[in-house]
Amino acid sequence: MNWQVNWTGYKTIVRKEVTRILRIWAQTVVPPAITMTLYFVIFGNLIGRRIGDMGGFDYMQFIVPGLIMMSVITSSYGNMVSSFFGAKFGRHIEELLISPLPNWVILAGYVTGALARGMMVGTVVMIISLFFTRVEIQHPLIMVSVLLMTSIVFAMAGMVNAIFANKFDDIAIVPTFILTPLTYLGGVFYSISLLPEFWQKVSAFNPILYMVNGFRYGILGVSDVEIGYAYVIMGVFGVVLAGTCLWLLHRGIGLRS
Repeated sequence: MNWQVNWTGYKTIVRKEVTRILRIWAQTVVPPAITMTLYFVIFGNLIGRRIGDMGGFDYMQFIVPGLIMMSVITSSYGNMVSSFFGAKFGRHIEELLISPLPNWVILAGYVTGALARGMMVGTVVMIISLFFTRVEIQHPLIMVSVLLMTSIVFAMAGMVNAIFANKFDDIAIVPTFILTPLTYLGGVFYSISLLPEFWQKVSAFNPILYMVNGFRYGILGVSDVEIGYAYVIMGVFGVVLAGTCLWLLHRGIGLRS
């Protein structure tokens, strides 16, 4: 039956991805943990003492959701772009494309793998944050749903990057020149209410702002944006990116030589 073939194919892709993540855990999980620890020490502990409260919370508490979200975004995106481009570079992605698996199963398998890494890193960063401050989750369902949706969105964005990349240097362009600036300007370290009115309006065009604040609302119960807008933004980006990925896989653009 088709569903049995699809399920077997999906499980195989996910198992391969998770095995890859765990096999090179020193590259996939440890570096984000070390980086976030440095952020907690430098920004939260040292600089935070001078800043004081932010949004009614201790500065260390305020940046915890942003740092967790930043680690999940970079890990989900990085896992997908490196894994899928590796399959493309090694020419074994062609075996999947000519297999009886539909494109949505291939996409779901790789996205689940990226999601697994994002959740692993996010959990590790959350545990690390407990050594620096107290974290009380106000809306667990919102926290988890925003985290999952954000990880899925950036996993699919990573696939688009991997499909169009022609060499390993190409997969670093988007994270360096687009993803990193948007993340730092997405309210990870500050409340946009502190910005002049003009820059608040400019920040409203940054989708990561809504994701960070949606997650912050799930943990702290405060947000600079309407939580409903956050879900709409994530939903729209998710649908658009899913359609784009499926179309690219169907046409074989950048995949078939």
